[in-house]
Amino acid sequence: MIKKSEKVPKQMKTKYAEIVSLTDEFCDKYLTEEYAQLARYAAAALSRKRLSPLNTGKINSWACGIIYALGFVNFLFDQSSEPYMSAVELCEKFGISKSSGGNYSKKVRDTLNMYQMDPNWYLPSQMDSNPMAWYISVDGLMVDARHLPRELQEIAFEKGLIPYIPES
Repeated sequence: MIKKSEKVPKQMKTKYAEIVSLTDEFCDKYLTEEYAQLARYAAAALSRKRLSPLNTGKINSWACGIIYALGFVNFLFDQSSEPYMSAVELCEKFGISKSSGGNYSKKVRDTLNMYQMDPNWYLPSQMDSNPMAWYISVDGLMVDARHLPRELQEIAFEKGLIPYIPES
Protein backbone atom coordinates (compact mmCIF):
# COMPACT_ATOMS: atom_id res chain seq x y z
CA MET A 1 0.00 0.00 0.00
CA ILE A 2 1.27 3.46 -0.88
CA LYS A 3 0.99 6.47 1.42
CA LYS A 4 -1.42 9.01 -0.03
CA SER A 5 -1.05 12.72 0.43
CA GLU A 6 -2.49 15.96 -0.89
CA LYS A 7 0.87 17.72 -0.61
CA VAL A 8 1.81 19.53 -3.79
CA PRO A 9 4.97 21.45 -4.78
CA LYS A 10 4.58 25.23 -4.71
CA GLN A 11 4.91 25.59 -8.50
CA MET A 12 2.05 23.10 -9.05
CA LYS A 13 -0.46 24.45 -6.51
CA THR A 14 -2.48 26.49 -9.04
CA LYS A 15 -2.76 23.69 -11.58
CA TYR A 16 -3.60 21.20 -8.81
CA ALA A 17 -6.33 23.50 -7.45
CA GLU A 18 -7.86 23.93 -10.92
CA ILE A 19 -7.96 20.17 -11.55
CA VAL A 20 -9.29 19.36 -8.09
CA SER A 21 -11.96 22.01 -8.46
CA LEU A 22 -13.27 20.16 -11.54
CA THR A 23 -12.97 16.66 -10.05
CA ASP A 24 -14.58 17.71 -6.75
CA GLU A 25 -17.50 19.33 -8.57
CA PHE A 26 -17.92 16.30 -10.84
CA CYS A 27 -17.78 13.80 -7.97
CA ASP A 28 -20.17 15.87 -5.88
CA LYS A 29 -22.66 15.88 -8.76
CA TYR A 30 -22.29 12.37 -10.21
CA LEU A 31 -20.15 10.12 -8.02
CA THR A 32 -19.15 9.99 -4.35
CA GLU A 33 -16.89 11.72 -1.85
CA GLU A 34 -14.66 8.64 -1.95
CA TYR A 35 -14.03 9.20 -5.65
CA ALA A 36 -13.36 12.89 -4.95
CA GLN A 37 -10.78 12.06 -2.27
CA LEU A 38 -9.01 9.52 -4.49
CA ALA A 39 -8.99 12.09 -7.29
CA ARG A 40 -7.33 14.65 -4.98
CA TYR A 41 -4.67 12.08 -4.05
CA ALA A 42 -4.11 11.19 -7.71
CA ALA A 43 -3.83 14.84 -8.79
CA ALA A 44 -1.36 15.49 -5.96
CA ALA A 45 0.70 12.43 -6.89
CA LEU A 46 0.82 13.57 -10.52
CA SER A 47 1.80 17.08 -9.35
CA ARG A 48 4.71 15.69 -7.36
CA LYS A 49 6.28 13.85 -10.31
CA ARG A 50 9.68 15.33 -11.18
CA LEU A 51 8.47 16.25 -14.66
CA SER A 52 4.78 16.52 -13.91
CA PRO A 53 2.64 15.43 -16.86
CA LEU A 54 0.08 18.01 -15.71
CA ASN A 55 2.26 20.75 -17.22
CA THR A 56 1.03 19.81 -20.69
CA GLY A 57 -2.56 19.53 -21.86
CA LYS A 58 -5.81 21.08 -20.73
CA ILE A 59 -7.09 21.11 -17.18
CA ASN A 60 -10.44 19.49 -18.08
CA SER A 61 -8.61 16.71 -19.95
CA TRP A 62 -6.50 15.89 -16.89
CA ALA A 63 -9.53 16.06 -14.58
CA CYS A 64 -11.39 13.66 -16.88
CA GLY A 65 -8.34 11.40 -17.19
CA ILE A 66 -8.01 11.14 -13.42
CA ILE A 67 -11.68 10.24 -12.91
CA TYR A 68 -11.57 7.89 -15.92
CA ALA A 69 -8.50 6.12 -14.46
CA LEU A 70 -10.16 5.77 -11.05
CA GLY A 71 -13.31 4.54 -12.80
CA PHE A 72 -11.23 1.92 -14.61
CA VAL A 73 -9.75 0.71 -11.30
CA ASN A 74 -13.16 0.66 -9.57
CA PHE A 75 -15.38 -0.67 -12.40
CA LEU A 76 -17.32 2.59 -12.81
CA PHE A 77 -18.08 1.57 -16.41
CA ASP A 78 -19.67 -1.77 -15.38
CA GLN A 79 -23.47 -1.45 -15.39
CA SER A 80 -23.71 -3.75 -12.37
CA SER A 81 -21.61 -1.39 -10.22
CA GLU A 82 -22.87 1.48 -8.12
CA PRO A 83 -22.22 4.23 -9.00
CA TYR A 84 -22.24 3.55 -12.74
CA MET A 85 -21.44 5.84 -15.65
CA SER A 86 -20.38 5.06 -19.19
CA ALA A 87 -16.98 6.24 -20.40
CA VAL A 88 -18.67 8.25 -23.16
CA GLU A 89 -20.93 10.02 -20.66
CA LEU A 90 -17.99 10.73 -18.34
CA CYS A 91 -15.95 12.31 -21.14
CA GLU A 92 -18.92 14.31 -22.45
CA LYS A 93 -19.45 15.87 -19.03
CA PHE A 94 -15.84 17.11 -19.11
CA GLY A 95 -16.27 18.35 -22.67
CA ILE A 96 -13.76 16.02 -24.31
CA SER A 97 -13.95 13.04 -26.67
CA LYS A 98 -13.87 9.45 -25.43
CA SER A 99 -10.55 8.86 -27.17
CA SER A 100 -8.98 11.88 -25.42
CA GLY A 101 -10.42 10.76 -22.08
CA GLY A 102 -9.05 7.27 -22.65
CA ASN A 103 -5.62 8.64 -23.60
CA TYR A 104 -5.39 10.84 -20.53
CA SER A 105 -6.63 7.97 -18.38
CA LYS A 106 -3.84 5.79 -19.77
CA LYS A 107 -1.27 8.49 -18.95
CA VAL A 108 -2.59 8.66 -15.37
CA ARG A 109 -2.65 4.87 -14.97
CA ASP A 110 0.85 4.45 -16.39
CA THR A 111 2.32 7.29 -14.33
CA LEU A 112 0.74 6.07 -11.08
CA ASN A 113 1.06 2.35 -11.89
CA MET A 114 -2.71 1.80 -11.55
CA TYR A 115 -4.45 -1.43 -12.52
CA GLN A 116 -7.94 -2.86 -12.08
CA MET A 117 -8.76 -3.52 -8.45
CA ASP A 118 -5.51 -1.78 -7.40
CA PRO A 119 -5.80 -1.61 -3.59
CA ASN A 120 -3.95 1.72 -3.63
CA TRP A 121 -6.70 3.34 -5.69
CA TYR A 122 -9.74 1.27 -4.74
CA LEU A 123 -12.77 2.80 -3.05
CA PRO A 124 -12.32 2.30 0.70
CA SER A 125 -15.96 1.27 1.15
CA GLN A 126 -15.42 -1.59 -1.32
CA MET A 127 -12.06 -2.82 0.02
CA ASP A 128 -13.58 -5.86 1.76
CA SER A 129 -14.65 -7.24 -1.62
CA ASN A 130 -11.27 -6.64 -3.28
CA PRO A 131 -9.22 -9.85 -3.19
CA MET A 132 -6.15 -7.95 -4.48
CA ALA A 133 -6.01 -6.10 -1.15
CA TRP A 134 -5.93 -9.25 0.94
CA TYR A 135 -3.82 -11.87 -0.83
CA ILE A 136 -0.27 -12.01 0.44
CA SER A 137 2.56 -14.50 0.11
CA VAL A 138 3.40 -16.50 3.23
CA ASP A 139 6.31 -18.92 2.77
CA GLY A 140 5.72 -18.81 -0.99
CA LEU A 141 2.01 -19.63 -0.69
CA MET A 142 -0.70 -17.10 -1.57
CA VAL A 143 -3.16 -16.72 1.30
CA ASP A 144 -6.04 -14.43 2.18
CA ALA A 145 -4.73 -12.35 5.09
CA ARG A 146 -8.24 -12.16 6.56
CA HIS A 147 -7.92 -15.85 7.48
CA LEU A 148 -4.54 -15.56 9.18
CA PRO A 149 -4.00 -15.32 12.94
CA ARG A 150 -4.24 -11.78 14.27
CA GLU A 151 -0.50 -11.60 15.00
CA LEU A 152 0.29 -12.22 11.33
CA GLN A 153 -2.38 -9.72 10.26
CA GLU A 154 -0.72 -7.09 12.46
CA ILE A 155 2.67 -7.78 10.87
CA ALA A 156 1.16 -7.63 7.36
CA PHE A 157 -0.53 -4.32 8.21
CA GLU A 158 2.68 -2.83 9.67
CA LYS A 159 4.51 -3.79 6.46
CA GLY A 160 1.78 -2.13 4.37
CA LEU A 161 0.67 -5.40 2.77
CA ILE A 162 -2.99 -5.10 3.76
CA PRO A 163 -5.17 -1.97 4.07
CA TYR A 164 -6.27 -2.55 7.67
CA ILE A 165 -6.58 -5.23 10.32
CA PRO A 166 -9.95 -6.90 9.83
CA GLU A 167 -12.27 -7.29 12.79
CA SER A 168 -12.37 -10.78 14.26
